[in-house]
Amino acid sequence: MKNKWLFVGFVVVVVVVLDQLTKWWIRDTVPLHESFTVVPEFFDITHVRNPGGAFNFLARSNESLRLPFFFVMTGVAIAALIYFLRELGERQTLLTFAIAGVLGGALGNLIDRVFLGEVVDFLDVYWGAYHWPAFNVADSFISVGVVVLLLHSLFGGDPAEEKAAQPTR
Repeated sequence: MKNKWLFVGFVVVVVVVLDQLTKWWIRDTVPLHESFTVVPEFFDITHVRNPGGAFNFLARSNESLRLPFFFVMTGVAIAALIYFLRELGERQTLLTFAIAGVLGGALGNLIDRVFLGEVVDFLDVYWGAYHWPAFNVADSFISVGVVVLLLHSLFGGDPAEEKAAQPTR
């Protein structure tokens, strides 16, 4: 990767734009609390709002506590992600992509909190009576990025990265 920061900026912008465009489309076309089926008995598009965090964390708390908490925590998370990005080598493309995806997701949800006071969610996955909490594009990038980081922490480096780091003979 020639320019890590250009790559990070590209990923962040793509994630934020995809996230905000899909949320705009949901707000514009699907009434709040309405849904339509995409894959019967598995996946619906359902327009809901989440004033809390992941899994409705703090959703019922007072807005004067909740919003500053999420703004501060998002700021801390963004600072930590930028620190981790600075520590990554130019060849750590998978980890760079994962962290940039998490950063883009955090910014996408922060935009909702700033302008709406809550996050627009709409991806509704379920199996029978078991429902996963509704989520959005930003949440998807955050989740995938965190899984990649956890797997990397548990099982070591990216094979492509290790191959690229080996001296040529």
